[in-house]
Amino acid sequence: LPSLVMSQITNTTQDHFYFILTSIPGFEASHIWISIPFCCFYTISIMGNTTILTVIRTEPSLHQPMYLFLSMLALTDLGLTLTTLPTAMQLLWFNAREISFEACFAQIFFIHTFSFMESSVLLAMSFDRYVAICRPLHYTSILTNKVIGTIGLAILCRCVLAVLPSLFLLKRLPFCHSHLLSHSYCLHQDMIRLVCADIPVNSWYGFALVLLIIVMDPLLILLSYAMILKSVLGVASMVERFYAFNNCLSHILAVFVLYVPMVGVSMTHRFAKHNSPMVHVIMANVYLLAPPVMNPVIYSVKTKQIRRAIIHFLSQRNMH
Repeated sequence: LPSLVMSQITNTTQDHFYFILTSIPGFEASHIWISIPFCCFYTISIMGNTTILTVIRTEPSLHQPMYLFLSMLALTDLGLTLTTLPTAMQLLWFNAREISFEACFAQIFFIHTFSFMESSVLLAMSFDRYVAICRPLHYTSILTNKVIGTIGLAILCRCVLAVLPSLFLLKRLPFCHSHLLSHSYCLHQDMIRLVCADIPVNSWYGFALVLLIIVMDPLLILLSYAMILKSVLGVASMVERFYAFNNCLSHILAVFVLYVPMVGVSMTHRFAKHNSPMVHVIMANVYLLAPPVMNPVIYSVKTKQIRRAIIHFLSQRNMH
């Protein structure tokens, strides 16, 4: 293995170069048992997000800006789930630990693109809540289908163009340390530590991405809620205040479900490199599994229209 790794100093893109995935340290003998909760999480995510996409598509009353943004969120969560599922389950079921250089880079691209898309969609949803509460009379004229489509395209371009340079910068570097990864999937933060070259450009670009997405998006979401709060407090009726806050609750919970683990895994990789490997594994799994699993649950429970549409959809299927 050392000779294989060292041979990559001059050419890291050879076909036989691979990385080794890692499951939960110390629990290798219990992979089958560990796979049970993972199967449950992935099943909840796939079924939940697919159900939300289906009911929004088939229910005409849900063809509104709020639910169109929710369908973007569900599609993003579904993509994130399907990106991490293959390597995680093949590791737990078959102990298949090797992943090729190309497959690892592809997984990095999709994981980080979908993660950034999740952040961008939540930002767009905060704008939707601002317009709905602060400019209710102009809601449908501002958020037309054309505007929503443009926002969706802008989100896609923003996230793809943000991730691609980091991959090109990483691909040109030699991997001459251990090629043992810390997780059951490939993350940029994990792979960059295997590089045996100076990485100031990579570090600065990574820092710029943190400012652009992990810092700026939550700040803009916070700003939108500050403006919503100012508008709501100006309403005399307590009932109207409660209704406005209740309409935002699902989105607020989704924001916390995404950003708390995202910040946690970033801080762990940056400032807690020498902590127990178990800490890194738990944080990475929470970061990638919590939003796809929790978002459909949150919106199904807290959003009355979605809940009714799901019940109606399921009852119709049972009748047939």
